[in-house]
Amino acid sequence: MNLLLLMVAVGLAGASPLPDSKVCQPHSRPWMVHIQGDGISCSGALISESWIVTSFDCAYGLYKSIASLGEHDVSEEEGTEQHIKVADVIIHSPYRSPLHSLAMVLLAEPARFNQHVQPIPLPSRCPRPGETCHVSGWGTTVSNQYEDYEYLKCISVPVVDDQTCMNTFPEYLYWSPGMVCAGRNDTDNCLNDAASVMVCDGQLQGIQWFRHGCYDPADPSVYTKMCLYNDWIREVMDRHAPFPTTTTPPWETA
Repeated sequence: MNLLLLMVAVGLAGASPLPDSKVCQPHSRPWMVHIQGDGISCSGALISESWIVTSFDCAYGLYKSIASLGEHDVSEEEGTEQHIKVADVIIHSPYRSPLHSLAMVLLAEPARFNQHVQPIPLPSRCPRPGETCHVSGWGTTVSNQYEDYEYLKCISVPVVDDQTCMNTFPEYLYWSPGMVCAGRNDTDNCLNDAASVMVCDGQLQGIQWFRHGCYDPADPSVYTKMCLYNDWIREVMDRHAPFPTTTTPPWETA
């Protein structure tokens, strides 16, 4: 009888879904934003009470969308969310890759900072080859597979030198100085979510551009090299300031 009970227990355990080791600790990335509208679902990074950065690929579907801050499980209301309409989207010019892939999203009202909603500092330096960074977004972490997402996922990736990255590019893509690559075959290398966010040493260093690691695990994925865009970001924020800023961004307090 004991053996039978053990077999039943093992069978039930095998039938239960295993926990996803790539799911983030809830609300451990308070700068992450889930933006949805017009058939588009993207991630973004909150950089001030009024502004989010995301990728070019997301930009054109966001004009009538909602930015959800303080999210973890997008399938239900957890009581930590702030849902704010998008007021405007500013795309970096020239608009098409391979030159740039970056857009800024202006919120219709300021975010309220708390333990679940906080901005991420802009970079004070560029990422270094070999440095371990952390990528987060909503989507599958398994190469060549699609899955419905609910929870924010997190992976760790090493930054790859430019030449190694260029060697993996398909013929129809061109290298841009505005790119940085991260991920290797022997590490986590896929987060299949438009505009996943890469953070290194507590600073925003990348917005996902090409998800190469989700198609071939041997290839690094490509991110916008955020350290080159500080001036443009600040110019956009100054030019489109919608209301007086009451909270000083963290990169300007040092």
